[in-house]
Amino acid sequence: MRNDAPANAAKCPAGWQEATRAVHGGPKPSSQSGVINPPVYRASTIVYETVDAYMDRHKGLYDDVIYGLYGTKTTFALAEAITELEQAAATVITSSGTSAIALTLSAFVSAGDHLLVADCIYGPTRKFLSDVLSGFGVEIEYFKPDIGGDIATLCRANTKLIYMETPGSQTFDLIDIPAVTKVARDKGILTAVDNTWATPLYFKPLHHGVDISIASATKYLSGHSDCLLGAMSAATDEIYRQLKDVAARWGNCASPDDCYLVQRGLRTLDARLERHQRTARVLVDWFAEQPEVTAIRYPAFVQDPGHAIWKRDFSGATGLFGVQLDGLNEAETRVFFDGLSIFQLGSSWGGFESLAVPAWPAPVRAFPNGERDGALIRIHAGLEAPGDLIADLDAAFGRVRSLRRSS
Repeated sequence: MRNDAPANAAKCPAGWQEATRAVHGGPKPSSQSGVINPPVYRASTIVYETVDAYMDRHKGLYDDVIYGLYGTKTTFALAEAITELEQAAATVITSSGTSAIALTLSAFVSAGDHLLVADCIYGPTRKFLSDVLSGFGVEIEYFKPDIGGDIATLCRANTKLIYMETPGSQTFDLIDIPAVTKVARDKGILTAVDNTWATPLYFKPLHHGVDISIASATKYLSGHSDCLLGAMSAATDEIYRQLKDVAARWGNCASPDDCYLVQRGLRTLDARLERHQRTARVLVDWFAEQPEVTAIRYPAFVQDPGHAIWKRDFSGATGLFGVQLDGLNEAETRVFFDGLSIFQLGSSWGGFESLAVPAWPAPVRAFPNGERDGALIRIHAGLEAPGDLIADLDAAFGRVRSLRRSS
């Protein structure tokens, strides 16, 4: 495991804890005329006072404001704050979590290259790989999430990147990141991880040998379900510059207003995650007692297959988890979800509200998994009172049981 952060990481004092970094990361009020939160700078054109300054503007591409596409002071302020939390060299802010994933995947591969991808990835990531990147001549090979150090058997001379998501979408598979990154570093292969679930407060990929940590800032970093944003945090300046260049070539630009919203959301991240985690654990314990539940997919749950890795590498768990039932037919699915009063049906997660959606990962996986013969529900534990959430779920199970008795 790599425990040393990049040399130029973290401007906050080394002794500060994560909650303090989340509150104070980014530009200091003294650099903003005493304003606590960075103001919103909207810009396209940037003007210069001299010809020499205009001709030399591209020297500031990576760390200064030179044109609206490459970011304003609001963008750089958020990037600095996330860099503090990730303990990275630098961070590129993008227009969405999906764009951060797509830019990372396309930044280091070209036609004829080989890309290794964990089989548990986010659905839109899989579609980008099949519908876009493979069309550019990149060979994509999926691997089982539990492969560990055996990933060495899949690496080739033309393997340029290993892409992972941990925990994985839908089934919350945990990957032995240190085992994979050790192989990758020995072979000179870059690694990237979608770290949206844990956030940098509960898992720091770069401290475990990962080269790029990706976050959909739309979710927990924002926390309020009202903006779209992504982040790519790099272990080195060289990787950061490559990511920044590719984002510019694709014309990807983050909204300064969304950057402001995420910066504000960061200030309460520690408090929100603690509540999400606490509520999730209450719900998981309740689900475990229901006779229809056959498995719970939550790394912090002691019976989860990835619990040992979670306990070793993570400092906490968030509010998203899966519950596998003994099967729901179409009618049962409708009565379960349509009658919910607090839980809502909706994509995304990480906001203040609780969500419940049906999930079915088996058809899109390259390898068989345990969800093929049962119904999987994805739960996001929001900030409501746990007792109210349990009552809503208890009523949902009651509707299913009544329907089964009447059939």
